Amino acid sequence: MTPLTLLTGTATVHGNNLMDTPYRVPEGLVSWLDVVAAPPGHRFTQIPPERHRATGRDDYAEHPDVSTFTLDTPGRWTRLDGNGDVDVEGRLIGGCVEILSNLAGTPYLDTSAFARTHAPEGLLVYVEAAGDDAFAICRNLHGMRLAGFFEAANAVLVGRAPAPDTASLTQHQAVLDALGTLDVPIVADVECGHVPPFLPLVNGARARVVHTSTHSELTQSLD
Repeated sequence: MTPLTLLTGTATVHGNNLMDTPYRVPEGLVSWLDVVAAPPGHRFTQIPPERHRATGRDDYAEHPDVSTFTLDTPGRWTRLDGNGDVDVEGRLIGGCVEILSNLAGTPYLDTSAFARTHAPEGLLVYVEAAGDDAFAICRNLHGMRLAGFFEAANAVLVGRAPAPDTASLTQHQAVLDALGTLDVPIVADVECGHVPPFLPLVNGARARVVHTSTHSELTQSLD
């Protein structure tokens, strides 16, 4: 979906799988169905519920009527590059590292050209890992950075990952090793990855991210 936005300027949505749609949306988040049905210019703010699912998954065959997320673990957004409040704006663009890294350096992942045309104010770039271990994610993020994917970033959002750490490198450390020299805020454990609940992000939307020691929120404007 991301190349479609980058090449045409058409908004696309990064969110949960279709099979997760029947779940009730936790308080503070917005259903992707409401996002795609919203009119141009619509503005909405999402506040993380500060709980996520750390283990297991529902058995849809055994329990086809399941409709409530099991959010068994507390957790907030985490600033990786240091301390201090974050209040940054830009156009959203990003996706899954394992997918996007294969397009790095090609016209299908040219965020710099997209920024020049659609976002002279800069980008809010988000990435998330699905299953590759920390070494693989680190290598892929280095490659994406060297190919210019983060060149116009005002900040980087990193999804909470189910992907494994290694004995000597965590997923957080992998991100810092690859992106720590960008000199922009890096906020991790955002609900935009493969861990429930799911916070839909609109590629191409104007957005503002706020993160402090007591509060986090992401506002998107569909214009």
